[in-house]
Amino acid sequence: MIHPMFLCHGAPDLVLEDNEYIRLLKEIGKSLKPKAVVLFTAHWETEVTAISAIDGTYDMIYDFYGFPAELYRIKYPAKGSPELAERVKNLLKEHEIPSNLDRSRGIDHGTWSILSILFPEADIPVVQVSINPFRSKEEQFLIGEALKPLAEEDILILGSGSTVHNLGALNGNATEPESWAVEFDDWIIDRVERLDSDELFRYQSLAPHARHAVPREEHMMPLFTALGSGGDRTPKLLHRSYAYGTFTYLGFEF
Repeated sequence: MIHPMFLCHGAPDLVLEDNEYIRLLKEIGKSLKPKAVVLFTAHWETEVTAISAIDGTYDMIYDFYGFPAELYRIKYPAKGSPELAERVKNLLKEHEIPSNLDRSRGIDHGTWSILSILFPEADIPVVQVSINPFRSKEEQFLIGEALKPLAEEDILILGSGSTVHNLGALNGNATEPESWAVEFDDWIIDRVERLDSDELFRYQSLAPHARHAVPREEHMMPLFTALGSGGDRTPKLLHRSYAYGTFTYLGFEF
C-alpha cells in the first residue's frame, strides 16, 4: 500500500535549490515504488473535474514568469496512462462525481517540480487531476475519498499545492518565517493531525490570519483531496520549513 500525500511545491525554482526539504523529497522518492501517480495540481483549474488521459509523453507547461532561464529548459518526460485515467473516472462515477478526460494538456510546474525531485527518472506513469477553487472543501474531500482504493493498488495519490500562499507577502530578504504564517500553519497542522475535517472545512473563518495566508484557495484544495483519500489513518507531518518569509514547504502523509 502507498499512503497518499500532500506536498507543497513552493516557487518554481525549488527544483534548482538544495535544502532540507529537497533532500527529504529525494529520500521519500527512493523509498517509494508506486505503480503510478495520481496528482491533484493547484495549477489546473476546471469547473468539472478533469483527468489527464495522455497516451505518450506529456508536453511541458512553464506557467510562471521572471525566473532564471534554466527553469524554462527543464524537461521532465513523464508518460501518461489512459488506462489509469479511465479507472479514476470510473471511481468518481461510482460516487456520482462527474469528470472529463483530457487528452492534450501538458504537465504544469505543480506537477513536474515535485515529481522531478521524487522520481527524477520519469519512469512512473502520471495522471494529473484538476481542482476547482470554488468547489466546497467537502466536495474536494469526497473526490479524494472516492479514490481510496487506488492506495491499495500501490498507486500514489498526491496533492500538490501549498498552505500559506500569498505572493504579495513574499520577502526575498527574509531569514525567518513571518509569525502570522507560522500561526496559520500551526492551526492547520493541529487539525490535520487530529483529523478534524469539520474545522478544516471551515478554516477560512476559524484559522488565524486565514484570509491573509490564503487570499485565493486553489493551493489549499489538493490538501482536502489528499486528506479524503487517506481514510481514518493518523496523518504524519513529514516536513515543515519556509522560504521568502511566507512560502510554506509542508508535507503530510495520510
